[in-house]
Amino acid sequence: MTDVAIVDYGVGNLLSVSRAFEHCSARVRVTSNASEILASSRVVLPGVGAFADGIAALRAKGLDSVVQRVAAAGTPLLGICLGMQMLMDTSEEFGETAGLGLIPGRVVQIPAVTAEGYPHKIPHVGWNELTLPAHRASWSDGLLDGVEPGEAVYFVHSFMAQPVSPQHRLADCRYGGIPISAALCRSNVLGCQFHPEKSGDVGLRILTNFLRR
Repeated sequence: MTDVAIVDYGVGNLLSVSRAFEHCSARVRVTSNASEILASSRVVLPGVGAFADGIAALRAKGLDSVVQRVAAAGTPLLGICLGMQMLMDTSEEFGETAGLGLIPGRVVQIPAVTAEGYPHKIPHVGWNELTLPAHRASWSDGLLDGVEPGEAVYFVHSFMAQPVSPQHRLADCRYGGIPISAALCRSNVLGCQFHPEKSGDVGLRILTNFLRR
């Protein structure tokens, strides 16, 4: 049974994430204790809400440096929704805010108009299909192993991550014809913009893959 530490910094849907991992037969600990986080074989950084609030809450508990140490140690680290965005260098949400700097890039607002120039709803809420970025031929291993392009997962967000390197884009989705980073991967540092814990069988498949990395 794999040990998973879910980082508790006061911001995030901890119960649903915890239950989803327990369903995948993980031994789950929701914790803000640095020693427990660093000793775990897998670490999850959840999050909902605004980037600046999330980073401030993480730093107030001294957990920003703990998450950075997890990444540096090579421990598999998964950011979910806001948690994925906080892996980036900076965000423009409510002004410029520094992130954890684990995946080079920034977080920007989803354009208020479609690729054709028509207004559309922000935030991006609901089920959307995962697509392969141009540089990827398949998801034959890693976090999305067994997931087929076109399978849908559940999103709730107004901002999107833009990694510097296209190689860090594991999966995209399209909203109003605009490509959005749906999942990121840089070595042991992984992120899902969508909520795998709310994405049914597909989401559980993804969490199981994370436990097997």
